[in-house]
Amino acid sequence: MINRPGLICILIFIFSEALFCQETDYGPGYQTMILNNPAFAGSSLDGTMRLSYLNFYPGNHYNFHSVFLSYDSYFQVLHGGAGFFIANDYIGGIVNDLRGGLSYSYFLQAGKDLYINAGLSAAFFHRGFNFSDAVFPDQIDPMGGISMPTSELMSNENTTVFDVGTGFMFIYKKFSGGFAITHLTQPDLDGNGLSVERLKRKYLMHLIANINLKKGTDLKILPLASVELQGKYISAGAGTVLQSNYLSFSSVLLVNNNKNIDVQAGFSFRREKLGLFYNYRFNLASGNSLMPFSLIHQTGLTFSLHNVEKRIKFSTINIPYM
Repeated sequence: MINRPGLICILIFIFSEALFCQETDYGPGYQTMILNNPAFAGSSLDGTMRLSYLNFYPGNHYNFHSVFLSYDSYFQVLHGGAGFFIANDYIGGIVNDLRGGLSYSYFLQAGKDLYINAGLSAAFFHRGFNFSDAVFPDQIDPMGGISMPTSELMSNENTTVFDVGTGFMFIYKKFSGGFAITHLTQPDLDGNGLSVERLKRKYLMHLIANINLKKGTDLKILPLASVELQGKYISAGAGTVLQSNYLSFSSVLLVNNNKNIDVQAGFSFRREKLGLFYNYRFNLASGNSLMPFSLIHQTGLTFSLHNVEKRIKFSTINIPYM
């Protein structure tokens, strides 16, 4: 049955297009990094599968969910890392964004302690619409009832486009980071040929340090920072991860040019080849009075499917479990 949440979902989506980045923002977590920086592929050497589930604006019945799956590993025959990713964003039963792709990263030892990964990705982006359960403003009368049909002309036409991304990562002693550009082709998701509606190129810079808190122990602290630019949208984050062999706790402060100040906190548990992580993001302050307090619940699993020979002469990244 058509109901009022359908209208809310449309408004949230249009509102988000105006104020936020043009695609779903998974945040600063490294479990989805291969989507944003192809040079990340194989950076931990071992073959790892990562599965994430995200619930956006929980408790508000917006029906906005995302599922992410990836696998990457080092392959000696390729002299680097390779992997794939697939993500499905389900937005209120009206919009569905499905994307997936392949990533390759070439490993280069540029100095005694300096290693560089150069990556490239090829992907598809499919956007589908279904307005059968939507409620439009002209259908709602002053008494709160719904009239049929609407005078709005909305098309259920789907669009599939090709996308390309590139990036690099460096590893120098206890420091690592990278820079990436995705949506190099600026794909036209709406299929109308208007340049203003093309998916803007996204620029990402991220940095991590790996610091031992006490010699002879496995306790580490990982300060991290990231900056993202897409069109007129700018977002920056900084935080830290306290990590041992089995447990880690993270906290990140996020700000953007829409006057939003968010905090993301999380924890993870790892045992042998299996890892479990959870993150919760909430809004502290916003330039938008409609912004809810709870922004994202994210939970996920990581599986180490096979181990790469450790005598390979490449440095690895101590990836934060967040």
